[in-house]
Amino acid sequence: MPVITKSIALCLVCSAGSWLSPLPALHAQEAGELASSRDTLIAAARDIIEASRYGALVTLDESGHPRVRTMDPFAPDEDMVIWFGTNRQTRKVKEIENDPRVTLYYPAPDTDGYVTIYGVARLVDDPAEKARRWKPEWGRFYPDREATYLLIAVTPERMEIVSYSHGIVGDPDTWRPAFVEFPDPNVGLNPAN
Repeated sequence: MPVITKSIALCLVCSAGSWLSPLPALHAQEAGELASSRDTLIAAARDIIEASRYGALVTLDESGHPRVRTMDPFAPDEDMVIWFGTNRQTRKVKEIENDPRVTLYYPAPDTDGYVTIYGVARLVDDPAEKARRWKPEWGRFYPDREATYLLIAVTPERMEIVSYSHGIVGDPDTWRPAFVEFPDPNVGLNPAN
């Protein structure tokens, strides 16, 4: 079935749930073919992430089971790195120390899509960075901010997105979402001697 026919069929099915988008659909298989699709996907992901008040952070516990919790993130930086504040005594800190692979999930506030980021977390205890990445409303959670506040920075490796309002839908047959892969920031770096 040609892509246009598949798009129409998917939109007709989705229209029953009021997901019909006036925008042309960008399918997962088309994402790699369109030169501007990477920028389009990242821009749509930023819209969803910034409109979401909260996101979910998934870590792996010592037995390999996923552990999920709601987080209050900062907006993604220019490289799509996402920062969170946490208490250094939490389970998530120990889980990241043990295995830094994490998943972030942001549902679209209008319920017509989502962003999922697979990445690597690192714990940041730099005082200047912690001062820059602080929300005043967090004060009640950190009565001893200097001793307990710690940052988590998640560097993306892969991002998946579905957003009917942005015209980005999954493959109509497999439902595989559109995605962006990020280069490894460590490639090409010389190891320290």
